[in-house]
Amino acid sequence: MGTHNNFDGQYEFTGKAKTWSLAGIIVGVLVILAGFLIGQAERTFANLLLMGYYFTCVCMCGVFFCAVQYAAQAGWSAAILRIPQAFAKNLGIASLILIVIILAGLFLTHNVVNEENGKTVVAPYLYKLWAMKGVSTPGNENYDPIMAGKASFLNIPFFLIRLLAFLGCYTIFGNLLIKYSQNEDELGGMSNYEKSFKMSCIFLVIFGFTTPVFAFDVIMSLEAHWFSTMFGWYNFAAMWVSGLAVMTYVIIKLREQGYFPWITENHLHNMGLFMFAFSIFWTYVWFAQFLLIYYANLPEEAVYFYRRWEPQFKPWFWLNIVLNFCGPLFVLMMRDAKRMTKVLKITCLILIVGHWLDYFMMIMPGTVGPQEQWWQEISWIEAGTFIGFAGLFTFLMLTALSKFKSLIPKQHPFLQESLHHHI
Repeated sequence: MGTHNNFDGQYEFTGKAKTWSLAGIIVGVLVILAGFLIGQAERTFANLLLMGYYFTCVCMCGVFFCAVQYAAQAGWSAAILRIPQAFAKNLGIASLILIVIILAGLFLTHNVVNEENGKTVVAPYLYKLWAMKGVSTPGNENYDPIMAGKASFLNIPFFLIRLLAFLGCYTIFGNLLIKYSQNEDELGGMSNYEKSFKMSCIFLVIFGFTTPVFAFDVIMSLEAHWFSTMFGWYNFAAMWVSGLAVMTYVIIKLREQGYFPWITENHLHNMGLFMFAFSIFWTYVWFAQFLLIYYANLPEEAVYFYRRWEPQFKPWFWLNIVLNFCGPLFVLMMRDAKRMTKVLKITCLILIVGHWLDYFMMIMPGTVGPQEQWWQEISWIEAGTFIGFAGLFTFLMLTALSKFKSLIPKQHPFLQESLHHHI
């Protein structure tokens, strides 16, 4: 392990972390198989989409974090860059898993009751409103004039092209930033840092324009009759906060194991500031979207929140706000709280669970629909799928971290600034 004078140590992925991550993967696989075998395929697909999207967003956050630091020419973060780089290394795998889930959900079908006419129709497990056969064909029993108007955008070939293009682009930029950082350690000099700066600026422009469309496609099109121009930024805020929470939690756990001794309470303070600030931003976007729809009182808009105010979802609707706004607000507002690892670790866990619930509320009402009672909305399928993906992420991320020759970018031009960071 490295110290201030020796940065050549590597992370060793062994022991409890490896055992528990593999156990989590096994639990997840068994739960997913059980969900399909007992006739809960639609609910299982919805949970797979939820966790596949969450997994991908956390890895995207790793690329975004690195790009923001390089573009801003920030010095404080140089000492922690290996952790978001380990996230970014797995974006290709996360993207592949998400694409497989979406492909299976689009092309595997089942019988459902059409909400409009009460007839039983054959529909895909995911994106049934626009991916069902005949929705854009006049005269077909499944014809939907709203979906026909959106068919030039919401059709399977164009949808998959966009998905592949966005995720492929993010993955390429993430790999480039990792490559330049590693080359920088080997060769020294400023050339690789300058390349990282340029690529980060290009990536941030592309990411800014495409990530709202990515959220529209993967999540909002599940309820394609509804549309909100704020939805993409709402998802961006959720991605950023949840990614920061996972990143901060990983930093704290690794420090507890004796790694990254150069990371101080000042670095953790910065991470706490980010989580606090963007939790407020998430709340602002969430409330602005809700308030504008409420104020306009348009039935075609209000239906989105009407679903989430059904008795089975209403407790979770309010708990979402409590976890993702009240928790960070009342805990992280204090300076000392952002410098106390135990408090920060608990806050990270609250936000990780809170934004899982946030994604749950985006996906479940429009796919699975309400259960008989509110407490039945979250069952062993939700818990098991979460555990499985948490184990998968942990295994892949720590494996990627162990591949770095050094846990710190030794030739980063702002490394000394980061090592002596104080606020």
